[in-house]
Amino acid sequence: MPRLLVCCLLAGAALAQTRVDPGRVERLLDRAVVIDLHDDTTQMIVDEGYNLAESHRFGQIDIPRMRTGHVGGIFFSIWTDSERYTPTESIRRALDQIDAVRRETARHPADLEMAATAAGITAAHDHGRIAALMGVEGGGMIDSDLAVLRTYFQLGVRYMTLTHTTATPWAGSSGKPADHDGLTDFGKDVVHEMNRLGMMVDISHVSDKTFYDALEASTAPIIASHSSCRSIAPAPRNMTDDMIRALAKKGGVMHINYYEGFLDAGFADRFKALNAEQALEDALDARTPKFGDRSAAGPEERRINAQRTAKLGRIPLSRLLDHFEHAIKVGGIDHVGLGSDFDGASDQFPEGMEDISKIPNLVRGLMERGYSDEDILKVLGGNTLRVMREVEQTAVRAK
Repeated sequence: MPRLLVCCLLAGAALAQTRVDPGRVERLLDRAVVIDLHDDTTQMIVDEGYNLAESHRFGQIDIPRMRTGHVGGIFFSIWTDSERYTPTESIRRALDQIDAVRRETARHPADLEMAATAAGITAAHDHGRIAALMGVEGGGMIDSDLAVLRTYFQLGVRYMTLTHTTATPWAGSSGKPADHDGLTDFGKDVVHEMNRLGMMVDISHVSDKTFYDALEASTAPIIASHSSCRSIAPAPRNMTDDMIRALAKKGGVMHINYYEGFLDAGFADRFKALNAEQALEDALDARTPKFGDRSAAGPEERRINAQRTAKLGRIPLSRLLDHFEHAIKVGGIDHVGLGSDFDGASDQFPEGMEDISKIPNLVRGLMERGYSDEDILKVLGGNTLRVMREVEQTAVRAK
């Protein structure tokens, strides 16, 4: 048989093995409770009056696109810039965001429902609504005060990232070095109080030592709300294979971040080389008030991001799938979930995963890589529901 014909037959056989029936994707998504652990749309709601019910041509999240993506639950990030805001200002900004999420959810009762537990997510899904939850992204927002932590919990916050890009007085960050690298005694008290409340401990953004200190201090499984694999893309805030294994051993879940800078080894350098765009962004930040009318900043920032995308292009969806596959191989199928970082990563997301409506593409990609429907259901939300239940049960036992 001619060599060319053999090659063609082999290629055809490979294609046949990877082709996925579109009906299978839809049937699986109809069964799934899809939960995204990290979305920064909150900033647009507060600053621009962003209406989640409208179909937008910018950003990554709105109700129409969540419906297309079959989303069952979404964690809105409560975030403040730890370099621009003092701890007291961060508390005010956090409360503004919590209020905005609650008000926007109440504004659209046919589509959204506030949830605070795993049971609340499944109940909202059964009612045909999308569960809205919240996570505080950065322990600086408690100003080293457990009473503030408890207040956030009472208002519906169900995870806290121990640090953001700078350290807190009690926890080291992966972003900037501090006098201490891990958890102080007070930092361990924060973890213990989160366990007692039933709030998930999130280690995205923390230093490696803080990760291991938190893992040791926590009596409940912990999570990474939006982190990817350091062995593929060596960003300091990605997780090493040893960290993935340790997280999984304790029952935790690693939620994969979709930001291209955490997926592709060379992307961060290409991004940083765009000096003109960075200068525009720095100037925008300098003239944007911390409080008051911030509505002009969003559209201008999106124009800057569009210039970047035009120069950089988008990496292929396969690179994101590589991170899911690696995390599953290292940590196990029961310990991986979704943590997109949508609306919080300069609009830099892979081709085919530009917004939350594209979740069917992710599902198709996992199917093409040989994962069963039951395994994919775990990744889409089943693992998150399980870890939430375990955290809730730990809190019940602590009462």
